[in-house]
Amino acid sequence: MPKRILQGVVVSDKQDKTVVVKVERRFTHPLFKKTVRRTKNYHAHDEANLFKVGDTVDIQEGRPISKLKRWVVLPKA
Repeated sequence: MPKRILQGVVVSDKQDKTVVVKVERRFTHPLFKKTVRRTKNYHAHDEANLFKVGDTVDIQEGRPISKLKRWVVLPKA
């Protein structure tokens, strides 16, 4: 099964080798037919501490690295 890749914005880089990425998803409400935005924060592994607050990054599912980290930041293309 392929690993999921999500795109989001870094909202925190205070931790060592970790960034917090805010991912927004949009969907149509089933009853009201209005587009709704939902956000979720993911802790992602950033080995070289390359990314800073405000950067747009891609994250990919990975093995559990710590209690909260199950995602890895993909390197810049």
